[in-house]
Amino acid sequence: MNKTIHIYHTNDLHSHFTNWPRIKSFLAERKRWHEEEGDVCLILDIGDHVDRSHPYTEGTAGKGNVQLLNEAEYDAVTIGNNEGITLSKDELDDLYVQADFKVVVSNLFDLEGNRPDWAKPYHIIHAKNGMRIGLVGATAEFTPFYRKLGWQITDAKQSIIQAVEEIKEETDLIVCLSHLGIKEDELLVDLCPQINIILGAHTHHVFHDGKWQGDTLLGAAGKFGFYVGHIAVENAFEKSSAQLIETSRLHEVEQGFDEFLVEQGKIQMEELIFHSTKVLKAEWFKDSELGTLFGRAMLEFAEADCALFNAGIFMEDMPEGCLTRYDFHKMLPHPINPCLVELSGAELKEIYLQSLNAEWPQLELKGMGFRGVVFGKMLHLNMEIIDHRFYINGQLAVHDQIYRLITLDMLTFGYFFPSLKRAAKTYFMPEFLRDVFSGYFHSKALK
Repeated sequence: MNKTIHIYHTNDLHSHFTNWPRIKSFLAERKRWHEEEGDVCLILDIGDHVDRSHPYTEGTAGKGNVQLLNEAEYDAVTIGNNEGITLSKDELDDLYVQADFKVVVSNLFDLEGNRPDWAKPYHIIHAKNGMRIGLVGATAEFTPFYRKLGWQITDAKQSIIQAVEEIKEETDLIVCLSHLGIKEDELLVDLCPQINIILGAHTHHVFHDGKWQGDTLLGAAGKFGFYVGHIAVENAFEKSSAQLIETSRLHEVEQGFDEFLVEQGKIQMEELIFHSTKVLKAEWFKDSELGTLFGRAMLEFAEADCALFNAGIFMEDMPEGCLTRYDFHKMLPHPINPCLVELSGAELKEIYLQSLNAEWPQLELKGMGFRGVVFGKMLHLNMEIIDHRFYINGQLAVHDQIYRLITLDMLTFGYFFPSLKRAAKTYFMPEFLRDVFSGYFHSKALK
């Protein structure tokens, strides 16, 4: 190898497009520089570029993100959980139809065990300098969510190891696109030392100068397009280097780009849902008519006995007048699914008491699909304690009787209610909270 291989990488953009024009301009400039020098330049994304909390992504079902990646001349990507489990199976199957880049993900199959046509377990690039660069990749194992959507997800690290075994004799450099998280990447280094570079994502970690673990170089560029990663691979690989470029310091190219995309998304979501006769306020720290209506929508949707959710999910008031899909998206932008949990009366009472935690309303929650500001008050429908007795739907709860609780998927992950993580439950997919709420009003308007 006589020339340097330059690898630029992004990850976990989550449809934060404010810095995208700078990223695109920077990548184009660097690619031109390197190719003029006779060097090799690759541009890669490590997943979660899509996030349906943004109107443009929602309105285009992610295809707008693919168009942006095309325009920035990306060479390959892997998928993150936001591509994988926030789109329906048909939407994901259709997402990359117009992609000008390769999609490398080795651990995704349909329920019959077939790999989707758009996904490849590996991709080998034959560079102009004669180097053979192998790309492998996999995504995080959100197994029950994938299965509910009609996919099966296999062991990510083992699928990567298998792909490396298949290409190691045909490549000079192996780069892994890993949407698995930092701990999994560190384990993968030990399991598969043939990988030269691991580009990480999912846990939003940052390696400003890369991280050497044994003979493997790890790179990671945080989240939201705050950084672009750059790895320069030299002839003597151990002298290769990694750095992060802070996008806010790059030359400003185009103002108002994110606002323009929001308007494009709004146009895509002009579908009328119903006509509201009054404003309903989004209250984060007290009960509200908006919260009660949402709870009724959840109860009706799941045919549940009671409902539990946090008031911080409401990001906008419900306005008066004609409401469109865009209005419901503004109210409830979160990629959060409803979840039905089966609990005994005794277990449900314990959950109710835990939900009264006085510290939760002010909690500034990040992640788990929540795209709000604070957690807000926990709201309850059809369950209450009166004179130290627990009632469900107006009836005294029976200690060992099984009841159906409708709640939010993020409340079942174990952080707030460990017992919900262990309980029998059903995730509703691909419906988001906004779909349930808008469907409730739309069905009423048709009657």
